[in-house]
Amino acid sequence: MSESNTKPGLRKSRVGVVVSTGMDKTIVVEYVARVPHPRFKKIVKRTKKFYAHDEESKAAVGDKVRITETKPISKLKCWELTEVLTH
Repeated sequence: MSESNTKPGLRKSRVGVVVSTGMDKTIVVEYVARVPHPRFKKIVKRTKKFYAHDEESKAAVGDKVRITETKPISKLKCWELTEVLTH
């Protein structure tokens, strides 16, 4: 990576599955990370739920989506939907 390519405050991106669309303009995305266990070094799955902003309500339950970090929109919501990968 060259110096001109990097920006300060680079935003994180995650790929996960939509588990809920019940709220208005908000989706709940479940992200699964495969990390080594701290003591035994076996690969284990860690899941985390993210609340993401979906302005046009494009995502449906079960879709694989990409979300990107953004400034806080509400108390729990600081991610936004970037793209729907699969339906």
